[in-house]
Amino acid sequence: MKSIILASKSEIRKKILDENKIKCTVEPSYLDEDEVKKSLINQGATPELISKNLAELKANKVSQKKIGEIVLGADSVIDLEGKLISKPTSRLEAMNILALLNGKSHFLISSVCISLDGKMIWNYTEKAEMTMKNFSRKELENYLNKISDKNLYSYNVYQIEGEGKKLFSKIKGNVDTIMGLPIKSIKQYLENIK
Repeated sequence: MKSIILASKSEIRKKILDENKIKCTVEPSYLDEDEVKKSLINQGATPELISKNLAELKANKVSQKKIGEIVLGADSVIDLEGKLISKPTSRLEAMNILALLNGKSHFLISSVCISLDGKMIWNYTEKAEMTMKNFSRKELENYLNKISDKNLYSYNVYQIEGEGKKLFSKIKGNVDTIMGLPIKSIKQYLENIK
């Protein structure tokens, strides 16, 4: 299998690739995601479309500078009743997101894009449905207090591989997808590239 470039500084995505023996180097895209999201929301884009667009933009941006290299871009978003929930930028915002998700089902959408010479050659999107238990405000505060700032701002309000698993009564979907990288489909695609 060829070595790829991961257009993301996500440590968990790098870890998933490493665990699956996919050689990669990291080259973040430094895309202004907030600007892209605002523009797409103003155009009426769904959370799924936003996730797909961000993955493609990240992959293409890095791929334009790395001619001949395979570049993987990825993005994950939360879709609560058709509304996009972005990563928190403060602990108060994180608390508000948890309060919104409390007792409800939402979708975690992970999109990936593979680009070559600045153009998308493959993309894939997978959803996981997650139902959060009902918690009191105090229980949510206690949960947030256990999450480091780095993890909170990197991976949204829950880390499914850690404390976050306790938040949910039901999870329908692949754990790798929830962690941001639907690896099974990526591997299948990469194995077919000459």
